[in-house]
Amino acid sequence: MRKRFLGLLAAFTAVLMGGARAQADPIDYIIDPSHLTVAFKVHHVGYFNMVGLFTKGSGAFSFDEAALDVSGLKVVIATKSVFTGHKKRDAHLRSADFLNASEFPEMMFVSKSVEKTGEKTGKLQGELTLLGVTRPLTLDLRWNKAANHPIYKRWTVGVDATGTLKRSDFGMAYAVKNGWIGDDIQLTIGFEAYRDE
Repeated sequence: MRKRFLGLLAAFTAVLMGGARAQADPIDYIIDPSHLTVAFKVHHVGYFNMVGLFTKGSGAFSFDEAALDVSGLKVVIATKSVFTGHKKRDAHLRSADFLNASEFPEMMFVSKSVEKTGEKTGKLQGELTLLGVTRPLTLDLRWNKAANHPIYKRWTVGVDATGTLKRSDFGMAYAVKNGWIGDDIQLTIGFEAYRDE
């Protein structure tokens, strides 16, 4: 009887530990580059907020849906892919006055930790590297959806993240002092990502 009880106890413990391990194990995801948006908004000469995009990027991360825990997020953006709908302005943005894309072809966000703030929200602490300078950046994270994708037939998560940075912190000071172009940049990163299976 005692041996049977110990056997049942061991089996029960194994089930519990296996379940806890399965729930805590994060799953690796790859960001779909065709469903990645990296957008920015900046005030222009005090008149309006100009919006631009970066059209090329990639990334990956690990995600525990039960805990809303994102780890190892890395998003790499091609600076030459900046697009505002105006060729002359885009060329200027690629120049040494701004992104200096020939010397720094990539900018990168890497996550460090996440603090859960709601059922599907959190604050993602990380670092942004721009113009060879790395500074801390906090993004407000929203997990929109996790489901089997109706088109691609694979498990997919959808995420939006927003934050604000000062471009002068990265050495991008062109037209800051005279107020022609705002120092504060509102950054949005949104994507669909599928399981790395």
